[in-house]
Amino acid sequence: MSMLPMLVKDHDELLTLNNNEMPIYKDIMVPGLDVQPQYVDVNRGIWVLRVMFHPGVRLPMHYHTGTVHLWTLSGKWNYVEYPDQPQTAGCYLFEPGGSIHTFNVPEDNTEVTDTLMLVEGANVNFDENFDENGQYHSMLDANSITLLIEQYIQENGLEPASYIKPSMPDYAKNIKG
Repeated sequence: MSMLPMLVKDHDELLTLNNNEMPIYKDIMVPGLDVQPQYVDVNRGIWVLRVMFHPGVRLPMHYHTGTVHLWTLSGKWNYVEYPDQPQTAGCYLFEPGGSIHTFNVPEDNTEVTDTLMLVEGANVNFDENFDENGQYHSMLDANSITLLIEQYIQENGLEPASYIKPSMPDYAKNIKG
């Protein structure tokens, strides 16, 4: 009797990406923000992106519905609400769900700030004039990320993006009513 686990799917090759060979989608969400999608799962609401922020980029104040893991690979950034805790190359930041803050890259940065982020859930973004009334601006989640990437590719006449994307749920067998 074999003690090996049952394989759900036998892979002929690893699910791996080489960022050095992948396109970078420049200014995809806001000017100065470049993206390389790594993994996007609309079913579980998880998105993993390599994001490169140019000096002076400031994102809207946003609320996280889930957790975030963020690695800073190069450069420097901070949350406006935490100016004395800049994140620099080598930093790892964990954000619990319910966090609210404003992402900022200093204008005097001498290099692009390169990050890798794993986000669960959505960013609920607020407008510049956010106050106690909470003026909603937009939401960013795995589904909207997918749509933004596809729209960018179509508008710029590019090849389809290469990133890991789990399949949609389906029945284990055909169920007829």
